[in-house]
Amino acid sequence: MNSTPEERLAAAGLKLPPVAPPVAVYVPAVVSGHYVYTSGQLPMVDGALRHTGKVGGEVTPEQGAELARQCALNALAAVASVAGDLSAVKRVVKVVGFVASTPDFTGQPGVVNGASELLGTAFGDAGIHARSAVGVAVLPLDAPVEVELTVELHTPMAV
Repeated sequence: MNSTPEERLAAAGLKLPPVAPPVAVYVPAVVSGHYVYTSGQLPMVDGALRHTGKVGGEVTPEQGAELARQCALNALAAVASVAGDLSAVKRVVKVVGFVASTPDFTGQPGVVNGASELLGTAFGDAGIHARSAVGVAVLPLDAPVEVELTVELHTPMAV
């Protein structure tokens, strides 16, 4: 029996949070044909950042990976808000992770693995994706990590 992505997340002790409200002038996700593009998602929980600062400084790489996982969970909530639910997702196409890090920190890929691993939990092989992990000087609200997704839907949606 096949389980849904939401059921697989629940089995891992996770559930989709409410969609994080935008912190500027944009929407959390848009649909274009077969694809959903999310805006960059911060590690927000109940309307507040879980942590601030730089990875390699105030934030450990392990904390950064956990924050990337929260970003991906928030991005999935944004996807579900426009697609109806996560069963509409055929595959995860691309993940872009931004890591606010100290100048000497070079472990951005390991931090963004937190997001990639969550997507594997939710979608199995359909969660395997292309990815970029980029170190940056600062992110909005002094967030340590930001993640955006592109996913393909089984059926195109009317805009």
